[in-house]
Amino acid sequence: MEITFIFFLGLFFALIGVVPPGLLNMTVAKISLKEGYVRGIMFALGVCVVVLIQTYLAAIFARYLTKHPEIVAILRIVALVIFILITVYFLGIAKSTPKEQIDPKIKSKHSRFFQGLFLSSINVFPIPYQAYMTITLASYGWITFEQISVLAYVIGAATGTFVALYMYVFFFNKVKGKRFTTQKNMNRIIGGITGVVSIITLFNIIKDF
Repeated sequence: MEITFIFFLGLFFALIGVVPPGLLNMTVAKISLKEGYVRGIMFALGVCVVVLIQTYLAAIFARYLTKHPEIVAILRIVALVIFILITVYFLGIAKSTPKEQIDPKIKSKHSRFFQGLFLSSINVFPIPYQAYMTITLASYGWITFEQISVLAYVIGAATGTFVALYMYVFFFNKVKGKRFTTQKNMNRIIGGITGVVSIITLFNIIKDF
């Protein structure tokens, strides 16, 4: 029962982390719209393989941070700078890029799987996010850093990521052609979300001083 609970904790918090529009879920939606459902799923599977590794590394990192709380303050400042840069990009730069873009012709389903591996690998945000969540959950005694507990959380996180990406595949196939799915509006959504996160992060930094 305890392992099942930890699994669903990983699933839930991964789902929360992936649901906001971002590089991976926008890409899986785009692939499913242009190339079909199967290739979108293959991309999502590639992403989830990397999430398994990233979440495990995050758990190890979290165990280290519990012994060095001073590093957490530095990471918050780094996160603030990153979120501000992302907000500026999506609200001020990305919307001015040309609408017509040339996409590479990728016919193999396996190519989409490896593309998922690659894009998930360069998307390092899950590591600090999951490290923070692991520290928080451990502070409440809901998970431990024992191997079986960590593995249950990691598998849950990968499952939650797949569920979130599948929701994008399903949702965007239902609303294809709608006005809010245009690139300009997507940029505004992403920029708005990262802007809110920046404000919250700044508030937490000021509060701790």
